[in-house]
Amino acid sequence: MEIKKSPKADLEKGKLTGILMGMIVGLAVMFVGFEWSNREITIVQDEGVADVIAEEEIEITRPEDTPPPPPPPPPAPAIVEELNVVEDDVKLDDVEIASSEDDATAAQQEAYVPPAVVEEEEESEQQIFTVVEKMPEFPGGMAALMKYLANAIKYPVIAQENGIQGRVSCSFVINKDGSIVDAVVLRGVDPSLDKEALRVINAMPKWKPGEQRGKPVRVKYTVPVTFRLQ
Repeated sequence: MEIKKSPKADLEKGKLTGILMGMIVGLAVMFVGFEWSNREITIVQDEGVADVIAEEEIEITRPEDTPPPPPPPPPAPAIVEELNVVEDDVKLDDVEIASSEDDATAAQQEAYVPPAVVEEEEESEQQIFTVVEKMPEFPGGMAALMKYLANAIKYPVIAQENGIQGRVSCSFVINKDGSIVDAVVLRGVDPSLDKEALRVINAMPKWKPGEQRGKPVRVKYTVPVTFRLQ
């Protein structure tokens, strides 16, 4: 049995027409879109904003009003010295002034008295020299002094038993008359040896005194006393 379709239910009949109508509508929309995108857009600048920007720029570039510099101080007036020249035409009479100080007769009658030098002489007598023009000398010279010390020393028994020996340095002053005073130990070894060295020094005979400018003076002298066991 053959199936027959109704002309109203036939879908193939209007298919071509629908496609053409869709294409027409799509082209129309596309043309409208192109026309809308090419439209000119004009932006109107607000005059109020432009005026504010212009005013700000003017205020920034406006120069500041600076006061004028003060005027320089006036120069100091020059001081002019005026010299008054007076002619000396007045003549004065010569006046002789008599004074008792001008009379040289009294000075001629007075005898010259030199100043006293007692204090200087006393100071020179008390002064002690260490180096003089002519040094003091033991009677017979240094060889006689060494011989005297070797013969006069009595070795202390305590020092001998303990085996103590060494050199004792003694200092003393030789007076103007050659006598020995103020003997002291500068560098000792043992109390017994130091005491014996001072005894020998104080027992020395008189020296030949030292001289300064041809006069005897007091001189400080140092002598080593050696103690040696044999």
